[in-house]
Amino acid sequence: MPSHSSWSDGLLLKIVNVIVYFLFLGSNVYTVAGPTDIYYTGKDTYVTPAPWAFLIWSLIHLLLLGTIIYQFFDGGKQVIIDGISWRLPLLAVLNAIYVNVWARHYYVVAFIFALFVSSAVTHIYYIVKKYHEPESAADEIFVHLPFSLYHGWTTVLVILTAFEAFGNNAAVQPAGVWTKVFAFLAFFFLEATAATYAFSSAEGDLPASIAIAWSLWAIFARQRHPAFIHWSALAFAILSLVWVVKAAIGVGLKLRRGGRGISLDEERAPLINP
Repeated sequence: MPSHSSWSDGLLLKIVNVIVYFLFLGSNVYTVAGPTDIYYTGKDTYVTPAPWAFLIWSLIHLLLLGTIIYQFFDGGKQVIIDGISWRLPLLAVLNAIYVNVWARHYYVVAFIFALFVSSAVTHIYYIVKKYHEPESAADEIFVHLPFSLYHGWTTVLVILTAFEAFGNNAAVQPAGVWTKVFAFLAFFFLEATAATYAFSSAEGDLPASIAIAWSLWAIFARQRHPAFIHWSALAFAILSLVWVVKAAIGVGLKLRRGGRGISLDEERAPLINP
């Protein structure tokens, strides 16, 4: 049960969360939506998705705005201030650094910060799913939903940034055997991650599975050549939809039973540990 508390409890952290949201995550929005078209001027790899894949950032930022507002309410304070605590502003700072160095084409540095961002998101994701099962629709929408999407999306970003840092430039370098092998393994890893989300609990984690499937379909849409990578991306995108459907059925059954939310069993911790 949520405790009744004053809006001023944990006020310092609440203020810091507001500041980093508008300063750091706001700068991310400007970097992505600014005058420089970073999706067509950056390094093109053999796993680069279609630009519309990155629209998921806008949804995550919008949901996190709700998170920032929700922290001033009892239910939000219990999860965001007492549970997530200072990990949220840390994530905002790391994410801002990642997006900015990535937009400036410092891909090796971006890859390192992608790992930091993934670690921070994973820690928050585990805390939210394991210890704070949603007690209301607001908990589901403003806490569980954004961090499920965030966790699935950062898993994709680690793969994408790794290829940008260490892979071939598709604009000038043909795909050799090893490039095809690593692209295939990347698709397999993403599809397996979607499956892991689908089986992370009785109902699965639908938003995280959707984030993975969305990305695989975007990769398929962008990668036309070579044919092996194109059709491999399609195959794993189709498989990822199977896990989306499985998670959707699980959520539907739980809602039908009157249950809410997604929790992790002890042995089903996230794939990427902090």
